[in-house]
Amino acid sequence: MRGKLARTVLRGEGSSNGFLLPSRNGDLILSQSSATALLAPVAADMRAVDAVIRRRLSSEVPLVEQIGEYIISAGGKRLRPVILLLSARAFGYEGHRHHELAAVVEFIHTATLLHDDVVDESELRRGRQTANAVFGNAASVLVGDFLYSRAFQMMVDAGSMRIMEILSNATNVIAEGEVLQLLNMHDPDVTVERYLQVIRYKTAKLFEASAQLGAVLAGADAAMEEAAAEYGRRIGTAFQLIDDMLDYTASAEQMGKNAGDDLREGKPTLPLLHLLEHGTAEQRELARDAIVQGGTEHFDAVFSAIHASGALEVTFAAARHEAEAAERAAMQFPDSPLKNTLIELCAFSLQRQS
Repeated sequence: MRGKLARTVLRGEGSSNGFLLPSRNGDLILSQSSATALLAPVAADMRAVDAVIRRRLSSEVPLVEQIGEYIISAGGKRLRPVILLLSARAFGYEGHRHHELAAVVEFIHTATLLHDDVVDESELRRGRQTANAVFGNAASVLVGDFLYSRAFQMMVDAGSMRIMEILSNATNVIAEGEVLQLLNMHDPDVTVERYLQVIRYKTAKLFEASAQLGAVLAGADAAMEEAAAEYGRRIGTAFQLIDDMLDYTASAEQMGKNAGDDLREGKPTLPLLHLLEHGTAEQRELARDAIVQGGTEHFDAVFSAIHASGALEVTFAAARHEAEAAERAAMQFPDSPLKNTLIELCAFSLQRQS
């Protein structure tokens, strides 16, 4: 029955300790085939979006197309465009403009990835070298700028001030989130509230805009538009909390990026913040030094302390709280198979290992 998977995972059924926590070398909890089946209702739409993406990557400058194709072809879950497509269909939209807007969302997301990897000096994403590692920092930043500007061209083509308002506001908030995260780096005094603010700005905002745009396209009323925005905001937050947990649980092969990247960057995520607040005196000192100094020299010690302190359980519980809130928001949508898929995505946000 549709929705049963979400209810089972969100309540922690099927596990002895009340939550499903992946091991560092464990098997995928949700297989690729399961994810494909879950997203089958918008498979044709996603093929149309892929066609739009490749058409809109066209440029007279060969390097733009080369780098754009490099990062787009790396794949990924594409959850933001998927959520836009599902939201539009769930609210009864029957046109084709959602394909263009889903491509806009993916371009904005891809631009942030190009810029992020330069700022973070990352070398691995989606299981292969980052664009900056292959083409250099300057080229990656400039192609990121191209994708942003191309996204804004496509927004104008939509011919809706409301759509432009949502996407331009989202893009601005994401940029603010990037700066907030930069300020938090190597700062052991970051609060959980400041950490969550970065998540809501930097990650959850584009999820929020994606779900909201689907409702706007379908002409949903203000209450439903807000419910869609709440759904996106909450599931996006859950997604990032799990991502931060995976930095201390999953392998590089599973994540598609190097384990311990957050620690190397001196990024104070919830597992480390919990250790700072609730660990032993020795663990607190270890966490503080790890955030201030960065690097992975003491990764094994930090990894062990995080596992021993219950920090991963706390992080998972926080993600589950957000996913439950997303599910409650989606329950307000009109009844349809697409609504059920959006609800099941709440479970997917908790189960993923990449």
